[in-house]
Amino acid sequence: MSLFVSPLRAGAAFVLAAALAACSSTPSTPSAPHKDASGISGYLQGDAIPDSLSLSPAPPAPGSAWAQLDEAVARQAITMQGSARFQQAHTDADLSFPAGAQQLSCALGVPVSASQTPALYRLLERTRIDASAATKAAKNHYKRPRPFTVNNAPTCTPDDETKLRENGSYPSGHTAIGWAWALILSEIAPDHATALMERGRNYGHSRLVCNVHWYSDVKQGQFMGAAAVARLHDNPEFAADLLQARRELQRVRAQNLPMPRDCAAETAALTSDIPEAR
Repeated sequence: MSLFVSPLRAGAAFVLAAALAACSSTPSTPSAPHKDASGISGYLQGDAIPDSLSLSPAPPAPGSAWAQLDEAVARQAITMQGSARFQQAHTDADLSFPAGAQQLSCALGVPVSASQTPALYRLLERTRIDASAATKAAKNHYKRPRPFTVNNAPTCTPDDETKLRENGSYPSGHTAIGWAWALILSEIAPDHATALMERGRNYGHSRLVCNVHWYSDVKQGQFMGAAAVARLHDNPEFAADLLQARRELQRVRAQNLPMPRDCAAETAALTSDIPEAR
């Protein structure tokens, strides 16, 4: 059974719709500075943060082809509950630091920590805020209900459900972050780019398996994550940290440090995911 229904054609159509919406819509008010609960800020501030409301078409209308695709993917994703892939989706849901810094560590091939890789850790922590901020305007405007509120099936993070009910589903913030990280880390470690991009894609797919996002949420989340990275390349602080992280990675690789998680188990769980048609 495939978790995805004609995603390449549908994804291309959705990205085209996003581009057309960006051309035809009126920009909204620039976002205010974004910080996390600990007071750490992203690199992007004000109108440097991509405006997801201008860049995102409205969520699929009920009964539309896109809505039917969303519902079909959600039904298939529910069949994965209780599996190793479902447990991996639970692990992937944790974006708090320091745990969040390790989400792509297996694909990168080195552990990421504040003590051993401070530049890389800082880069991931700050860009997490940027990618999340790039989804907020559309989330707050559309307030799209999440799949579990419609199908009443369990999620992989039951403790988060109350908060998730109050937070818009579209676009997916987790997906935007995972995709932004995959793009950034692929620049730092181009020899691991394929593994990193696959992990970034699977990271977004975890939100489907978790039953907390629709397929179109994930596709638009990828779009906004890429938009955030594009803007980051015009930021001097980001450019400096990117260079420092690249040098740091070369040094840490030579140390052959032990990984903080079971990468073989993670790979096995992700392999069991039904891959997107290529």
